[in-house]
Amino acid sequence: MEMKPREAEKENLNEVANRESPQCCSWCHKVHTTVSNFMLPEDTRSRYMERANCLPPPIFIISISLAELAIFIYYAVWMPQKQWITLDKGVWDSPFIYRPDKRKEAWRFVSYMFVHAGVQHIIGNLFMQLILGIPLELVHKGHRVGLVYLAGVIGGSLASSIFDPMLGLVGASGGGYALMGGYFMNVLVNFKQMVPLFGIFRLAFILTIVGTDVGFALYRRFLVEGEVLRVSFVAHIAGGLAGMTIGYVVFSCYDQKLLKDPRFWASILAYVACVVFAIIFNIFLSPAA
Repeated sequence: MEMKPREAEKENLNEVANRESPQCCSWCHKVHTTVSNFMLPEDTRSRYMERANCLPPPIFIISISLAELAIFIYYAVWMPQKQWITLDKGVWDSPFIYRPDKRKEAWRFVSYMFVHAGVQHIIGNLFMQLILGIPLELVHKGHRVGLVYLAGVIGGSLASSIFDPMLGLVGASGGGYALMGGYFMNVLVNFKQMVPLFGIFRLAFILTIVGTDVGFALYRRFLVEGEVLRVSFVAHIAGGLAGMTIGYVVFSCYDQKLLKDPRFWASILAYVACVVFAIIFNIFLSPAA
């Protein structure tokens, strides 16, 4: 009896997973099989399993997450304030936060990702980037995930300095949304190669996380009252766009060399053009002090 294509693919994956390979220890087989089912289109899973290994582990996303958590705890515990609930003036004086009046301190366009506006903010960002970042890094390795993540972080702060120039910026949402945007585009483009139920579940999962996080961001931007400091939400949008462009290219050619892919260079050139424009805007045109 002739085997159906999907059953044949599943059988092929099982054979590869059960094969004794020096590249992947036995306890990693199930992990990599699950990861390949969720992160890759069907026609590339067997190639991934042939070279799957646990080295290096997902160091980048775990290290970034631990650093963000450590700095949040520092400002919330060792410098007691309202940081458990929302952004307070003590955090506003942090050397990490992006502030329009301190934008000449260029590191703030990146370091703002280490400071968060409350416990729900840090939990949401860590959950998003760990649940997506760890499997993405297992497949694509740290240098590619780091490229997409930092593209979202930098793009988020630069976009915020243009479209919301009078407000500060905190949180790693730009990086998290870049990972989300890249993954979302791959799910969307390769939807027909996925089990429809899983495909719908993944899209619904992404939209639920995005909707919840954007809701908090809009609240912090438009609805907070009193002495609580408002922060921009533009980084969410810019990070997502960075993910849908650079992230999509990076995550869609995991088994190819990026430098040989013309789509990669096109997205990088477009990104660099936007960065140059943002730098010129901040130097000559920004209404911020």
